[in-house]
Amino acid sequence: MTTPNRKRDLPSFQVSAVDAIVIRKIARRAWKELQAARHHDRFSQLDVQMDVTATHANGCPLRLEALLAADGFNFAHDILGLRKHLDRSTGALMNCFRPRFARKEGRS
Repeated sequence: MTTPNRKRDLPSFQVSAVDAIVIRKIARRAWKELQAARHHDRFSQLDVQMDVTATHANGCPLRLEALLAADGFNFAHDILGLRKHLDRSTGALMNCFRPRFARKEGRS
């Protein structure tokens, strides 16, 4: 009996060095600005960094600079939406959630 290769089912965390820097800034901002949300969902800065990276690298590329510069309401919508709807075992978004700062389809 062979063991299935689980490696291909795991989410990718491969992003460019430039994207990784912006993602760290997004995570830092989320940590500072979303304190009230952290009261109910005790997420860390690293959790946000991993959620954004997994989303960006696994089928829903984000407009990272625009997300970082977003107003508080839209920023919170995307970050908290990723927290709620990301399948962390695959990196896929569930329940038809689409971040406001997702890249438009067909564009890079």
